[in-house]
Amino acid sequence: MSGALPVADTVQVRRYARELFRRYPRALAVAVGLHVLAAAAGLVGPRLLGDIVEAIQHGRAAAVVDRLAALIAVFVLLQAIFVRFAHLASARLGERVLARLREDFVDRVLALPLSTVERAGSGDLLTRTTRDVDALSKCVRFAVPETMIAILTGALVLGALLLVGPLLAVPLLVAVPLIVVSTRWYLRRAPAGYLRENAAYSQVTDGLAETVEGARTVDALRRDSQRIARTDTDLHRSYRAERYTLFLRTVWWPILETCYVLPIAATLLIGGWFALRGWVTLGQVTAAVIYVQLLIDPLDRLLSWLDELQVGAASLARLLGVADTGGPAATDRRPDGARIEVGGVRFAYVPGREVLHGIDLTLEPGERLAIVGPSGAGKSTLGRLLAGVHEPTAGTVTVGGVRLTDLPLDRLRTEVALVSQEHHVFIGTLYDNVAMVRPEAPAAAVRDALAAVHALDWAAALPDGLDTAVGAGGVVLSAAQAQQVALARLVLADPHTLVLDEATSLLDPRTARDLERSLAAVLHGRTVVAIAHRLFSAHDADRVAVVADGRIIELGSHDELVAAGGSYAALWRSWHGDTALVP
Repeated sequence: MSGALPVADTVQVRRYARELFRRYPRALAVAVGLHVLAAAAGLVGPRLLGDIVEAIQHGRAAAVVDRLAALIAVFVLLQAIFVRFAHLASARLGERVLARLREDFVDRVLALPLSTVERAGSGDLLTRTTRDVDALSKCVRFAVPETMIAILTGALVLGALLLVGPLLAVPLLVAVPLIVVSTRWYLRRAPAGYLRENAAYSQVTDGLAETVEGARTVDALRRDSQRIARTDTDLHRSYRAERYTLFLRTVWWPILETCYVLPIAATLLIGGWFALRGWVTLGQVTAAVIYVQLLIDPLDRLLSWLDELQVGAASLARLLGVADTGGPAATDRRPDGARIEVGGVRFAYVPGREVLHGIDLTLEPGERLAIVGPSGAGKSTLGRLLAGVHEPTAGTVTVGGVRLTDLPLDRLRTEVALVSQEHHVFIGTLYDNVAMVRPEAPAAAVRDALAAVHALDWAAALPDGLDTAVGAGGVVLSAAQAQQVALARLVLADPHTLVLDEATSLLDPRTARDLERSLAAVLHGRTVVAIAHRLFSAHDADRVAVVADGRIIELGSHDELVAAGGSYAALWRSWHGDTALVP
């Protein structure tokens, strides 16, 4: 996907993972300590069992054997207790780490420039938000603690085996070359394979989302076969990516299963030969065989969860990559005033295909500018540049002498805010939907914002007023009401410059005119840029900019442009004639 969001590299993933767990040193120490105690308690049994074999071999009293058996039972019980609390501590640590990771990811997503999201497409971000988060959730909850347990247990078992008899650890070397070679072969290929798999799944999601969202357009233009072909291609690419990772597992796992059996057989054969030579006792051989058997479980868990760790690492790389968009670095400079200047601005969504050509414009504080023109002329693109959504391909857009794209996002939105014809009602109360721009805002301020956009009457009539649940599962707002809520957020955000991109397009002309007049009164003293097809916005504006073919072809007041008899005058006569026919 050409506009796909970037992916973090291995160094970034490892550094973030270390930092994430270091944020909880006490919880990590408790979890590790309990696992060490559980593993240590489990290692006493085999050694005592070896002592029982030697006691029977040397004809010691039954009381000795009974005492050893009782000790084995005690340590088994202790191990069970430690394991229970160790898993509980690991689960709590995992949930805390996962919660922090999700919070960090949400912060990264909310900090993304809108232009980056649009360029990447909804499918990529949606896949990272759902599939990658789910995969990482499984990794943090299970793979990480299981791997930690396996490493600790394996190290302790190996240490116990060496204490029983260093010679009895020699048979373990039989499987080492196979394990090392096969695992290195797998690890060289798995990370890239899982990244391709996730990227291919993103393309499937992106293609399906585009088809569903544009179903009417697809049907009207009879593009069904092309969309089906696109989906088939994406699915085939995803199939090939998943088949590759499956191939890696089908080669690696059988080799590992073979490696588990070899050390046990080697320990029995070589250990028996050592015992016949008198180098070790029968009890030592018994304990060693059991320890080797015990070593299989942590080794199997370690290598089995290693595959899940590869999936988790690939997902984490994609989640971390959301923040690595390569945009301009923010500056700590503060704008000196609210004057907006556009100088020599050119812009292209696709290299080599400019949408805007050399725009020059100055907006004085408190001025109201209307941008009009035919569809596709570049009005919305110019509005997005004025709101700092896009960075110019060439030229500059500044507020108070500072480039808009140099401002941190939270600072930018206190300077300039964009309200487009797109809107969204979030799950929650009506108060939450309006106050999300200022969560600490009192209810009175929210009511004032709703009143400013003529929405307070219907808001007060809701079952629970501002506390009424709206959105999915709650009261369904009409398109006009949803747009009024979006405009109320704008009033509450209180920026000094507002860009309204056909923000009243879903309202009927009379209501839209009342709403814009109300906004003009409430937002007196602020700079307002109104982009609309309805020319009453232009009639009320201080100046009108007529955009055609990516250029400002006329600029002046309504009366001046009508008197000039140019393009705007023709648009006004045509629109005014049509509206005169409306009863």
